[in-house]
Amino acid sequence: MTNNVVITVSCGTDDPNRATRAIHLATVAHREGRNVTLFLLDEAVYLAKEGLLENLKAATGDSADDLMTYLQANGVPILACTPCAKARRITDADLIEGARMGTAVELINLIADAAVINL
Repeated sequence: MTNNVVITVSCGTDDPNRATRAIHLATVAHREGRNVTLFLLDEAVYLAKEGLLENLKAATGDSADDLMTYLQANGVPILACTPCAKARRITDADLIEGARMGTAVELINLIADAAVINL
């Protein structure tokens, strides 16, 4: 069994519950000692844009901002799909600390040896 977990999420502020849950699961996996990567696709690239998580919460009360802060503080890779971000006019300069652009090739290589959770 692999120790690698890749969480892909394609929703952002359009679905705060699922978006926050993805960040929550990444946090839980990291706390359980897994090698975690959070890969943001489609609308989820907004989750990596500076200042957008401050008011994003799940119905459970979980705060996306607090959870993302944990991931950032612990060096969990946060990758935003490059073409998805560019289509939404998000640049490298717009990204939160610890996030970077990522490619489809990187995603495929990451998931080749990982448990994958898609939200």
